[in-house]
Amino acid sequence: RTGVEAIYEKYLRGQYGETVYEVDALGRSQVVLTQTEPIAGEHIKLTIDSEMQKKLEGSLARFLKARGVTKGAAIALNPKNGEILALVSLPTFDNNDFSGGISVPKYNSYAQNEDKPLFNRAVSGAYPSGSTIKPAIAAAALSEGVINKNTTILSTGGISIPPWFFPDWLAGGHGRVNVRASLAWSVNTFYYYIGGGYKNFEGLGIDKIIKYLKMFGFGKHLGVDLPAENAGFLPGREWKEAVKKENWYIGDTYNVSIGQGDVLATPLQI
Repeated sequence: RTGVEAIYEKYLRGQYGETVYEVDALGRSQVVLTQTEPIAGEHIKLTIDSEMQKKLEGSLARFLKARGVTKGAAIALNPKNGEILALVSLPTFDNNDFSGGISVPKYNSYAQNEDKPLFNRAVSGAYPSGSTIKPAIAAAALSEGVINKNTTILSTGGISIPPWFFPDWLAGGHGRVNVRASLAWSVNTFYYYIGGGYKNFEGLGIDKIIKYLKMFGFGKHLGVDLPAENAGFLPGREWKEAVKKENWYIGDTYNVSIGQGDVLATPLQI
């Protein structure tokens, strides 16, 4: 009904056999007319590493407990080919409860739980990406020649476009930083500049940002072989004008550049 089993059911199940009999008036079999042998289902080998899965689940559970929170997701990928080695969404449920039919009280205990244990946050949950999106923005700026590896930008605590102020997370800023330092310290000002531009510095602009984020897999389905994958969301001019009935402002571009505003991503996309 869900998970890998739902996606691969048609391969795993195989095909039923069939025997057609000729029967008499009392329904008793007389002659076999046709017979089709059943075909066994295919085997499937997952990329999940069971030991890594157990370790990651335990690690995430301890992390959440230490911080007094109850919900989270964690994923481990092979960076060479994208294989999913471990995928955890907490809180979770026991598959065995559904084997042979689940009782109404047990199902209600899952369905009515405010932490939604039946919801796979790893692939179906969409959340603000925050600064995890910055490497993609940096790559876009490097690819478009907005910056090179030696370009530096002065961070003094944020930038001002009256009456708005767009801050760094560190009061007073990080000083002069290049792209490596901007990633190491997650310097907002650097991404305001390369994303939306500032004064005489020309940034990527929202259209190029969206183009590159889609190349990185944001704002679209990745095609994971699990049901109910969320595509996340990337805001843009047309969407804001149509849905919010507002113009797109430079501040919107700044927000997207640091993964804030209306940007949504799944843990899998991250």
